[in-house]
Parts: sequence; C-alpha cells; structure tokens
Amino acid sequence: MPDRRLIDDLMIGAVDVLPEGALEEKLALAERERRALRVKLGVDPTAPDIHLGHTVVLNKLRQFQDAGHVVVLIIGDYTARIGDPSGRSKTRPRLDGAVIDANAKTYQEQALLILDADPMKLEVRYNGEWLAPLTMEQLFEITATTTVARILERDDFAKRWEAHQPISMLEMLYPFAQGYDSVAVRADIEIGGTDQVFNLFMGRDLQQYFGQAPQAILTLDILPGTDGVERMSKSTGNYIAVNEDPRDVYGKVMSIPDAVMSTYYRLLTNHHADEFARLEADLGSGAVAPRDAKARLAREIITRLRGAEAAAAAEEHFDRVFRRHEAADDLQEVALEPSDLEGDSVYLPRVMERWFGLTRSEGRRRIEQGGVSLDGEPVTELALPAAQLAGRRLKAGKSARAQGVIRGL
Repeated sequence: MPDRRLIDDLMIGAVDVLPEGALEEKLALAERERRALRVKLGVDPTAPDIHLGHTVVLNKLRQFQDAGHVVVLIIGDYTARIGDPSGRSKTRPRLDGAVIDANAKTYQEQALLILDADPMKLEVRYNGEWLAPLTMEQLFEITATTTVARILERDDFAKRWEAHQPISMLEMLYPFAQGYDSVAVRADIEIGGTDQVFNLFMGRDLQQYFGQAPQAILTLDILPGTDGVERMSKSTGNYIAVNEDPRDVYGKVMSIPDAVMSTYYRLLTNHHADEFARLEADLGSGAVAPRDAKARLAREIITRLRGAEAAAAAEEHFDRVFRRHEAADDLQEVALEPSDLEGDSVYLPRVMERWFGLTRSEGRRRIEQGGVSLDGEPVTELALPAAQLAGRRLKAGKSARAQGVIRGL
C-alpha cells in the first residue's frame, strides 16, 4: 500500500477523487511497477498572466513532483482557439493566434515559479502538437465515442439549452480536444477544478476507447478572492497576481477576511496534513492571533514565488507603512500597477492606502477636508473614472506629506 501520509497530504484541498479509491490504486501501481506516475494539468492561455487561484493546481502538481512523479503541463495553444465552455453562460470570443502564443509564453514562465523545472520531473507540452495534425477521419472517430445527449447533460450546456441560449458546435468539440490530450500524453492522473469534471471524464472515456488505462481524476477546491466571497477572478478585481510586486502581494494577503484564512493556507502553502490540523486548532482557540497568522501566510506565499529575501522586504515595507506609518514621508513619486486603474471607476482612498500609507478612513477624511488634489485641482469625490487619472499627479496631505504620479497603461 502507498504511504498513508503522502495520500493525506495529496488530499489537502481536494474535493473528490474519481472514481473512489483511484488515487490509492494509481500510487500502488507506481510502486509495483517502480515507475513515476504521469500527472497531467491542462491550461488554456486565454490571458497574459495568472493569479493565486491558478496556483492551487500548480501547488498540487509540485506535491506530486516532490513525491517522485512526473508532471505533464499542457499549454492549450490549440484548445484556447476553441474556448473552454465550462462555467460559461455564453460562447467565449475567439482569440487571435498571436495573442494566444504570447500568453502561452508568460503562462509557462509563471508556472515555473511553482513547479520544479527538472526535466526528469516536468514535461511542458503544447496540445497543437497532436491536435493540429488530426485528420477529419480521426476527428470523426473521436466524436463518435459519445452522443449529443451526453454532451448536453453537462451543467453549463444544460442551463443554456433550457434558457434557449446558443451553443456552438465548436464549443461541443472542446471536451473531445481536452480529453484527447490525456490520450496523447498517456496520463495516469489529471488534476482540475470542480468545474472541469465533465472534461476530465471525457479523458477517461477516450483513453479506454484507445486501449489505455483510464486516468484517475483529482478535483481541487476553488480559492476565494480577497473579498472572501466570490472565487478569485480578474473580472471581479478580487485577485492577487503571481507577477505582482511582493509588497502588494503581502498587503493583499493581510487584507483577506479571517474566515478564509484556513482555506488560503490549505490551497496555497505546502504543509503536512497534521500541521494544517494544528494550525486550524490554534486559530479556532485564539492561540494564534489572526494578524500573525496572515503575516506568516503572506511570507510563505511570497517565499514560494520570489524567495525569502523578497518576503522579508515585503514584510518590512508593510510594517513601515501600516504599523509605524513612516512610509508617507518617503514616497515622492510612484507608478501604479495596471491593476490600480482596472475598471471604469477608481476608489481613491484605496489608492492612497496602497501608496501613501493612509487608512481608507483617513483617505476619505483627507478628500472631504480638501487635502487631496489632481494636478493642483482639489478632489471632491471619493471615486473617479480611471480615464481621468491616467498621467495626472495625485497629491495627498495638506503639508504635501505624500505625493504620487498615476501613469497610464
């Protein structure tokens, strides 16, 4: 039997192993055959960067690598041209090939912040390698393995069908393309979010059709955003990007609600199951203050992404700005990250909190008291259109104790 401690650790953050007992069977098989398992993850490069929500599956892959198995990271340069319909209420817009290729490069770079790049433990593959050469005859053979009725059983398609919303034939091909990836790389295990179950089972079905042992499926929990309510997403603005300045990562982690802290630990850090149990007990009993637990969480996340030195510098910056209130005198000019100007409207107290070390309530008071200006003109509103902020000078404090420049994207 495989190591029980390893299984317990691999189940941290997991929702389901499908079929039941399949993970243990695969690990036992690897021991009997004295070989590494091939653990697959497919990602479609539909955006230029990833956030911490995406790293949940990458962290799990790293656990498999550390246990001696091989991770097969599939960059969906071809499936991205279709667009994953999972969880979508309407058809995704099709992306330009050049955009997909550029995104794929950054995806791989950012994934390697988490994964072990040792070629004995990692294969990075692009699914255009096997999907592009498929002939019509081969495509006919693949699609003949299931029925339209079964495709329409998937939750997102069923809802759209009932609502009389369009479902393109191209979208119906997506599960086949993702499933064929498992055949092409001979996956033993595939990891994905709970919204991917239909696609993951398609991989099992196609493997059986082509005479392969079907993969085990491991689904993982969804990381809530910094608001603690909705899933982390760029569209809602509640995300922490992997390539953000470590100081910003630290500050955002410190801002998450206490209620989701345990979830962040389970999904974003690498501890044994018994360590998580002790941490959750300490949090529940009050033995560890929430602020201290968040500080540790922020350090661990940044250390994993950028190293211990970056984590220490980010913590010092946070303490200087938000605990000792020393940074405001030091900041003369800053260039905001693109995330600061996302959306139609920008809440100025949030900007002042980040760059000038003012609390949001203090920022509101400064605006109400006429102590904030743009290019010398007093600001009277708490929120302004992003288009009005690009390239203008923001000054806060009657004695000019803080000043910055908001630059356009």
